[in-house]
Amino acid sequence: MNNIATGILSSPSPSSTLHSCRRLIISSFSSSYQTHIQSHWKNTISMSSSSSSAAIQSGPSDSIIKSTVPSSVAREPEPVKEDNKPPPKQHPWLIVGLGNPGKLYNRTRHNVGFEMVDAIAEAEGISMSSVSFKAFFGKGCIGNTPLMLAKPQTFMNASGESVGAIVSFYKIPPKQVLMIYDDLDLPFGKLRLLPKGGHGGHNGMKSVINHLKGTRDFPRLRIGIGRPPGKMEAASYVLRRFNKQESEELDFTFQTGIEAIRILLLQGFDKSATFVNSPKPVKQIQ
Repeated sequence: MNNIATGILSSPSPSSTLHSCRRLIISSFSSSYQTHIQSHWKNTISMSSSSSSAAIQSGPSDSIIKSTVPSSVAREPEPVKEDNKPPPKQHPWLIVGLGNPGKLYNRTRHNVGFEMVDAIAEAEGISMSSVSFKAFFGKGCIGNTPLMLAKPQTFMNASGESVGAIVSFYKIPPKQVLMIYDDLDLPFGKLRLLPKGGHGGHNGMKSVINHLKGTRDFPRLRIGIGRPPGKMEAASYVLRRFNKQESEELDFTFQTGIEAIRILLLQGFDKSATFVNSPKPVKQIQ
């Protein structure tokens, strides 16, 4: 029993002491275990949240993307080289000989342009059998250069109707339209190649200039037929036929003209003009 007066506590019994110790140990263990479990779950939840956030922010790794995308898709397309572009379209040359249609005018001086075109067609293997744009018409090439040959059948004074229609349809630039015709002011058989000029009183050229909207900036190859003898009218003279000697001289003129056309299409106007307009040795024209 407790002695309150003396202040001395009485000793508890052994069974009571053992029971108290057990309760203390169990209580301490429970509190420690609960604290450990709570701490473990807090760390687990925190790690899981961090991993999810990182996965959302970073997404799948680059190595995974690269491995799943085919190499043909991943590569950037190669730029197209300029060398692979198709070449620009090349306009053909138009070579027109002036004259009058029909057998009545064959081999006359005024039809020397027709004869020059016939010589070119034969030399280059170009058929002139088709009729288009009011003209005997043919297409071919000299080297890699396309050309068209035409002999208007409108009569001389209306030649521009045919020439204008061809130029308009094929959109040929004037600098690639070569007119071939007779010239009274040049010695017989002589050629003269010029880059541009007027009509010089030639009715066929007047018509052509009018139907090319007044432009005179197109080349022309003039073939000399000489002046009429005595007091003969020019109109009568141009309708006269060539004699045998004159025909032989014209054959040489046509050969020179064919070579001039080849140089013109393959090497340019300047070289062709130099070839045509330079004086020829006397032995060449005999």
